[in-house]
Amino acid sequence: MALEQRQFQTAYVPEVEQQAIPSKQTHTRPKKRKLFSVGEKFLFMLFSAALVLFSTMILHTQAQINETNREVQMITKDINEVKKQNMELSIQVSEKSTYERIWEKAKELGLNLNENNVKVVPGR
Repeated sequence: MALEQRQFQTAYVPEVEQQAIPSKQTHTRPKKRKLFSVGEKFLFMLFSAALVLFSTMILHTQAQINETNREVQMITKDINEVKKQNMELSIQVSEKSTYERIWEKAKELGLNLNENNVKVVPGR
């Protein structure tokens, strides 16, 4: 009966929280994930080499085209000069091949016009 006479106090007593003392932990860094794998690096280098190669080929081809264009222009200029000279020479030929001039040269050289010796050549 003694138990029944005691009054139990049922008051809640909170436990005192103890601060956790940080133990010396090894500070491990998380492993960094590699940005590119070996295969990706190889493909990148291969792509870069191909890009440089093709760029160089294009520049070389453009340089050859420019050089060829320059040569074509010089040849065209030479052709125009030769055409001009040919025109001047053809004008001189037409001036010097007149009938009167040829007759004067023939008289200077002592040639006479003999109608019995003149032969007509057809076709011209």
